[in-house]
Amino acid sequence: MLTQSQVRQMQDRVTQTLAQAGIVLTLQEQEQIEVVDFSLSELERTGLQLVIYINNDRYCAKELVMIPHQTCAQHRHPPLSETNPGKQETFRCRWGKVWLYVEGEHSQAIQARVPEGSEPYYTIFHEIELHPGDQYTIPPNTWHWFQSGDEGAIVSEFSSPSYDEFDQFVDPRIYRFTKVAE
Repeated sequence: MLTQSQVRQMQDRVTQTLAQAGIVLTLQEQEQIEVVDFSLSELERTGLQLVIYINNDRYCAKELVMIPHQTCAQHRHPPLSETNPGKQETFRCRWGKVWLYVEGEHSQAIQARVPEGSEPYYTIFHEIELHPGDQYTIPPNTWHWFQSGDEGAIVSEFSSPSYDEFDQFVDPRIYRFTKVAE
């Protein structure tokens, strides 16, 4: 659980990081930055900050902003119906560096550091390193996780509609939506 003060501090930090990268947010967007700690209360290690520009029944666009060495936990976007195979998303690195791990042959040595104490919940290690200008498309229902490098990272996500409440995580301790103490 995060405090309102922690959320506000992270929103300010994200706003500054985006501004330094030349990405300007409206005041409303700044106030709506989603700070995600996955209910683990270790935001500096496992978490993610989101600016959602649009999410409707046709498409979704957002910025994923990560502080240095922050990890987004292993998850997938499963099929939602016979006609909806789950979210397909393209990550485009805008700033910093991000190591993306997807299903496939394990890389010999990975560059990310699996969060200590959570090792059993990270099971895929096919590494894709993204630098500014690089992009990668993740098919629906594909297990994946990612971690930012020394500077942190800004990644633009372009996807089919996002239904985060249906995301599946390997770690049973995770709850996708952040609980904030008053």
